[in-house]
Amino acid sequence: MLRLVAGFGAGLCFICSVASSPASAQNKPAYLAADIERHFAEKDLGPSRALCIGADSECARSASSRPTVSSGFDLIVTFDYNSDNLTQSAQANLDEFAKALRGARLGTSSFAIEGHTDAKGGESFNMNLSARRAQAVTRYLAERGVDASRLETKAYGKSRPRTADPAEAANRRVEARIREN
Repeated sequence: MLRLVAGFGAGLCFICSVASSPASAQNKPAYLAADIERHFAEKDLGPSRALCIGADSECARSASSRPTVSSGFDLIVTFDYNSDNLTQSAQANLDEFAKALRGARLGTSSFAIEGHTDAKGGESFNMNLSARRAQAVTRYLAERGVDASRLETKAYGKSRPRTADPAEAANRRVEARIREN
């Protein structure tokens, strides 16, 4: 299941939900590293390393006319219910994400890894759970060769629901967004 979602700013979005797919499907990633890289191929990931030769006004105009990132990329990362344990399907998807982050296109970008929960449970519990889930993703990516200094972990608990019903499973997620340096 690969979906492009508009309106997530300069972000990647991990959707976390209770695992319910068959074991055979859990080991096959929902997308490949090339899909992630292709998604960002036409996006502006920051200042270019190009040299502008010309008047200041010409260089400033060319730098400001670059396209901006306007959509997110959904990455499916599932957890066991009420847990920060990554499922096998989450690991397969994160393996592809790690491969993309180690590649030439995204190899120098930094990301905020943001944990979220649904509205079930107390504020303190949800803040802790969202932090543990974001840390689990960050730890897994670092174990796969992504420089941990490029990953900033944040916890939001239930404060930023994705849907109108804050108790929906779609609100249990970890999002990764390209950080502004």
